[in-house]
Amino acid sequence: MSMKCPGCASEEMRVSFFHGEEVDSCTSCGGIWFDSGELNAALSAADNGNDSVGIENSLGAHKGVSDKSCSHCDVKLEHYNLMDGFQVEVDVCHSCTGVWIDEHEREKVVQSPQIQAALEHLNQKVNVKTWVFQFLMQMPMEYNLKPKTTPWVTYSLIAINTLIFLATVLQPSATEWIYETFALKPVDLMQGQNITGLVSHMFMHGGWMHLIGNMYFLYVVGDNLEDALGHNRFLALYLICGFAAAAGHIISEPSSSIYMVGASGAIAGLFGMYLLWFRHASLTFMFIVYQKKLSPMAFFAIWLAMNLFGAYVGGGGVAYWAHIAGFAAGLIIGFALKEKVMQQNPILAMLNSQELKVAR
Repeated sequence: MSMKCPGCASEEMRVSFFHGEEVDSCTSCGGIWFDSGELNAALSAADNGNDSVGIENSLGAHKGVSDKSCSHCDVKLEHYNLMDGFQVEVDVCHSCTGVWIDEHEREKVVQSPQIQAALEHLNQKVNVKTWVFQFLMQMPMEYNLKPKTTPWVTYSLIAINTLIFLATVLQPSATEWIYETFALKPVDLMQGQNITGLVSHMFMHGGWMHLIGNMYFLYVVGDNLEDALGHNRFLALYLICGFAAAAGHIISEPSSSIYMVGASGAIAGLFGMYLLWFRHASLTFMFIVYQKKLSPMAFFAIWLAMNLFGAYVGGGGVAYWAHIAGFAAGLIIGFALKEKVMQQNPILAMLNSQELKVAR
């Protein structure tokens, strides 16, 4: 006797193999029916980070009675979210414990153990330790995925910036020569002089807090971006954002003879890519003494507003337009490469879906 498809009522169901399990799939709508235990066995065999999956133990909210019926028991299936925080729906038969999955849900269900592990990390709450750290250091805490690869470029950039700063500090008599040779001075660039400053200024810093702040933010966002992009492309885009930041500063003050140094503009470009590709992440913000997890969109909106205000009022020795230009370049790059980055990082793409709900 042929089996009727729970999804489209077609009788074109055929036996197929899904990660080593013999299942029933519909040749019309592409959905798959798993008899009792078959889904757990298939997911345990799949390359998803979990060798002993138990879907029944992690199902999320009950969404009511489905319009689909079990072909074996002739009872209505029940709708469930696949897990709390990931609103992919599956249909379960309470009589025979079979499970129906629509075609577009296949890969999301297969990779659900990785999604669950990621959510556990993303949903961590702020605590006394995170509060003390941010209160004392005035730096945010990040809640994001752990990169799969070692971010060698990010580490190298931090090391190079730190070593160059230490060399400058240890040679105070040479400070003026170092700035004259390697810093960026808009008036010189406009006259075609000291072109190398377009690159070298990104590796110089004016003080300890300038260095520490930049390197911390480079560490926070750089590891994930390098993991998503690959080492070489990450470095190239970092430098491009730095060039865009320098251009923004030069255009805003072409006759300035004040030295511009720092990696802030290049790192601001990373902010733009980060908020577009890692919308599921959280960064803590300190409202006087109240610490709150914010989405990257909200966090960098506040950061951008502060820079726009600084650019409007002027002064302070901060190259606000460099930050803004670098950030804009990062947003443009982020939009242009988003589809390709998501194709190359399927788990990241799933975590960016509207079905994912992160606690903040």
